[in-house]
Amino acid sequence: MAPAYPVGPPPPTSSPDPALSWSSPAARPVMADGDSEPFGGRTWHRIGPRTAAAAACLVLGLGLIGGAVTGSWLTDDGGDDTSGDHFATAGALWHDMPVDQLFPPTVQGTGAGPGGADRTWTRIAVAPDTGCAHAFDPLLAKVLAPVGCRRLLRATYTDATQSHVTTVGLLFTKADPAGMSALAHQFRAQRLDRRADLMPRPYAAKGTAAAGFGDRQRASWTISVLTDAPVVAYAVSGWADGRSVDVPQPAADAVSAGATTAPAQAGLGNEAQGLADRVERRLRQSIGTATEKPS
Repeated sequence: MAPAYPVGPPPPTSSPDPALSWSSPAARPVMADGDSEPFGGRTWHRIGPRTAAAAACLVLGLGLIGGAVTGSWLTDDGGDDTSGDHFATAGALWHDMPVDQLFPPTVQGTGAGPGGADRTWTRIAVAPDTGCAHAFDPLLAKVLAPVGCRRLLRATYTDATQSHVTTVGLLFTKADPAGMSALAHQFRAQRLDRRADLMPRPYAAKGTAAAGFGDRQRASWTISVLTDAPVVAYAVSGWADGRSVDVPQPAADAVSAGATTAPAQAGLGNEAQGLADRVERRLRQSIGTATEKPS
């Protein structure tokens, strides 16, 4: 059982301007040791007042037409097959999406804790968007290799007591729908999401509660392979005090009734599963918005 930590002052946070996309220079996030890759080698830009105003007008216009707007990929009306467009749009979404849209500064986890308790997570670090070199343990990197790595987005959160830390990641792959379906089938058939030698790595950042969140501090994790988008979503959690974990436990097992391991009793499975679910949900909502087309 994890000790009860007093609630301290709000944790330090690396909070990019929510109006900035992952391609913006003014929000260079906190970087962990060893993270020296440039931010994708792209031109970084800030969304200016005119762009923001145009976007606001677009949103207003979409709201006014209401029911006239629909995503044809959500319907089977016998028209043109737009699933390919949907998949391609989802794969490119990382480039222009504001950081806060995917990884909000605060995430509310109503009923996400043990016994249905509420959770609140605060973002304390955002990693630069990078490739996947050194981001995964070698065996997990090998398993993910067939789908390729287009971009990796990560953020680390802490709970309200600052006793737990959790890294959430979104791997945007280069795969087509068939490739993602094949990987998802492999994960299900071989139960790869339950193997401790396939845990994702955390993202630690100096000067935050996650400064000591390394490989040996991983306690619980979850991995989800999407089939309607070229994305692998994951989360990995641990204690903020830097203690090592001898027997980590997958979140799916740690949240089950009667689980008695240290990660389960401390609610670390709930931390990983709760944050991963909410970030994945936000991603799907963003994909739906981006792929809506007038009928």
